[in-house]
Amino acid sequence: MGLSEKKTMKMIVFSLWLAMITLNCAQISAKFPIFEQPTKGDGTLKFFVIGDWGRKGEYNQSQVALQMGRIGEELDIDFVISTGDNFYDNGLKGETDPAFVESFTDIYTAKSLQKPWYSVLGNHDYRGDAVAQMSPVLQKIDSRWLCLRSFVVNAEIAEIFMLDTTPFVNDYFINPEHIYDWRGVFPTKSYTTYVLRDLDRALKESRAKWKIVVGHHAIRSVGHHGDTTELVNQLLPVLQANGADLYMNGHDHCLEQISDDESPIQFLTSGAGSKAWRGDLKNLSHENLKFFYDGQGFMSVQLTDSDVEIAFYDVYGQVLHRWSRSRSNQLLSDM
Repeated sequence: MGLSEKKTMKMIVFSLWLAMITLNCAQISAKFPIFEQPTKGDGTLKFFVIGDWGRKGEYNQSQVALQMGRIGEELDIDFVISTGDNFYDNGLKGETDPAFVESFTDIYTAKSLQKPWYSVLGNHDYRGDAVAQMSPVLQKIDSRWLCLRSFVVNAEIAEIFMLDTTPFVNDYFINPEHIYDWRGVFPTKSYTTYVLRDLDRALKESRAKWKIVVGHHAIRSVGHHGDTTELVNQLLPVLQANGADLYMNGHDHCLEQISDDESPIQFLTSGAGSKAWRGDLKNLSHENLKFFYDGQGFMSVQLTDSDVEIAFYDVYGQVLHRWSRSRSNQLLSDM
């Protein structure tokens, strides 16, 4: 890791420490903390998106990590986004749980992946010590790690709005099959109201060329879980009203792209970091479905001021699907 990268990591660690002090009680209504992500200065931004991965290398997690390292070097990525369910099956037991090292540090070892990892919590993370995943103690173990409930990554040409979606899902409260760590999210109605209000404000204030929102749960999906009704009803109108370009999620263990009916938003699922669900899907005939793959893999995002390109890769590093959009003429092209 070069000197500039080490400096960036130290700045992020300090910012996380400050954010944890002010946001330990997550229900407090406040602006999302903002983390500045330096870019290479060439007008481009490149990053990976991966979700549902933490299985100590099993279920092809190590093979996916190997290909991420190889392609990450080719693209010279700036950072990695994790869409949640970072540690299976039941999150972390605490700040010193060896699963953090066994499923993260010891797996994503390639030089190209020694960049910031911006992460949200998934429902499996809430089954363990959710607060531990957000602790600065983990950054002392591996300085790449940054996880909070909701926050913003400012990467110059793009702002990435990281959103805590698990508390929105009613089933986890009405028909719980597991014990969840709900510290900091009660009363839930107030918490989700604050999250939506603060997201709406942050999107309105954003002057970034690209507005990208990340959550664990899908808004639209043809995978096992399908659409998340609560997000369709509550989150989607906020995204549509504020010109969001992309919504990225995990939760369904697949790779997919679905277009929105009423806006340019693309719904992108990258939840195939380890265990995949072959043949477990809802409706492949969905009229807005651009791409679906029920195996392991990950996604890359490449941005300039005027263009975005998305690529999905399988466990062998082969490109399964590409999609691009030009801001200059709003031309969509499927390749």
